[in-house]
Amino acid sequence: MPSQRPRVLLILSGGIAAYKCLEVIRRLRQSGIDTRCVMTRAAEQFVTPLSLQALSEGKVYTDLFSLTDESEMGHIQLSRDADLLVVVPASADILARMAAGMANDLATTVLLATNKPVMVVPAMNVRMWENPATQDNMKTLERRGISVLGPVEGEMACNEFGFGRMVEPDEIVDAIKAGINTESDSKQSVLNLSLKGKRILVTSGPTVEPIDPVRFIANRSSGRQGHAIATALQQAGAEVLLVSGPVNIPDPDGVETIKVESAVDMLNACQKQLPVDASICAAAVADWRVASRGTDKIKKQDGTTPTLELTENPDILATLSQPGSDRPSLVVGFAAETENTVAHATAKRSRKGCDWILANDVSEGTGTFGGDKNRIHFITDGDVEDWPEMSKSDVAQELTRRIATHFDLATS
Repeated sequence: MPSQRPRVLLILSGGIAAYKCLEVIRRLRQSGIDTRCVMTRAAEQFVTPLSLQALSEGKVYTDLFSLTDESEMGHIQLSRDADLLVVVPASADILARMAAGMANDLATTVLLATNKPVMVVPAMNVRMWENPATQDNMKTLERRGISVLGPVEGEMACNEFGFGRMVEPDEIVDAIKAGINTESDSKQSVLNLSLKGKRILVTSGPTVEPIDPVRFIANRSSGRQGHAIATALQQAGAEVLLVSGPVNIPDPDGVETIKVESAVDMLNACQKQLPVDASICAAAVADWRVASRGTDKIKKQDGTTPTLELTENPDILATLSQPGSDRPSLVVGFAAETENTVAHATAKRSRKGCDWILANDVSEGTGTFGGDKNRIHFITDGDVEDWPEMSKSDVAQELTRRIATHFDLATS
């Protein structure tokens, strides 16, 4: 009888991060997930088919024109015989070929022929990732419904630092499990929710507060959580307005995105979008700005250190939470804390006047800023619910489910 176990097709492209796929395969099999592998010729320069075969306990496919493979497992059947296809690592080259709809080797032919969900896990040099061509390709793939995991910020094999580093194997395995619903069958997909007719404002990313024309105050927020929330809400049918500080990730497809820099700019942009049904304040807004911004670059002078006078920025969450005709019926804030997370976040919810707070620990070593995971404490009036560690995409979907439930109860 055929296996009833979930099945994943891993497609490896060329890149030093390919060695991490060995650990991905091992952990998938430990989780009861069967794995087949397709390799590009470039991938074979980094790991061997024999290594993958030993761990996956199955044939590794490399050649589009192998008559033996075509008689045993044609590329059409191979493309549709899995529950999920995962391109890992996804190089700039294979992403470009996918976006162009090319089918010039086994990997791209399988991807073009499949009718199953596809996930890509990018890994490349930071300049390649930030190149407008790559970013345009990513927008094309996301618009076609391909899910993207990473990349994250960090050191790379080329000795550069920035976004382009592949996420770690445990995060890849968690995303695969979520993608094939092995751990969340009982959870309702956001695609089955209805927020149609709801207008929802989301803030995301950091704010940048100028010191002079070349220097500024900012923070490490990547915008991944806010952008994931905007995407999940849009998928659930809401009209989403995303106000984002400077980030290095693509704008969510189908979401009106308003780009700002400073906290003052972000507040003004938010107020222009009112009224809305809900406001999700996921941006990491700077608490202070320089009281008097220099019009010229501050020059370094030997023996003297300039003194910066700071003034408090407007409080966007508190402003949107104020009672009044324009107050959204649901205001949700985030609290990034480094100690006493729940206590500080609970006090913040009361102080700001918002309805819900999602608190997370961003102390050194947690990997929250710039990473792909979050451990949330969901704080409402008189209740604290500890969510398990999950991807930021899963956090976004869980929050979207709570928002849909809130509006269902409000109208019932």
